Amino acid sequence: MPFIKTKIKDLVIFEPKVFGDDRGYFFESYNKKLFNDNGIDADFIQDNQSFSSYGTVRGLHFQKGEFAQAKLVRAVKGIVLDVAVDLRKDSETFGQYVAVELSEDNQRQLFVPRGFAHGFAVLSDTAIFAYKCDNLYNKESEGSIAYNDKDLNIDWRIKEGEEIVSQKDAEAPELKNMDYKF
Repeated sequence: MPFIKTKIKDLVIFEPKVFGDDRGYFFESYNKKLFNDNGIDADFIQDNQSFSSYGTVRGLHFQKGEFAQAKLVRAVKGIVLDVAVDLRKDSETFGQYVAVELSEDNQRQLFVPRGFAHGFAVLSDTAIFAYKCDNLYNKESEGSIAYNDKDLNIDWRIKEGEEIVSQKDAEAPELKNMDYKF
């Protein structure tokens, strides 16, 4: 079974079947029917891609209200530590997170449903990161949580002081000071 449940309900790791030979490899990175048959019925409408260097931490980001997004994320090149934090106020796992290593070698993907903050750290020299979204980005609806929130205590596996973060991410509030919950 290519779907692996995590400790947080609805947050699922997808391991595609990879067909390799002396020419390289082939795999289906997304198949709507397969995902639907496994309880994931997101209607993806936007694809995004980023390129980053070692130490880059992007996140923890989310979209609020009618612009909330589910995502299917993967590392096309390199290695990232991908993190999703449960922000669903009625969830038994509110404020908990799952961290998964995604790489070009393991081909793993993470399905992040609506109601989660999401981020990743680049562990290799560089990484190309791709994700499908089920809703369009809306600047006015964006939110973020501090990547270094002391209560979350996420080990991003980046040497202290070597993190590369945007100004926005450096100024993000901690979860306990956040004024929005799904």
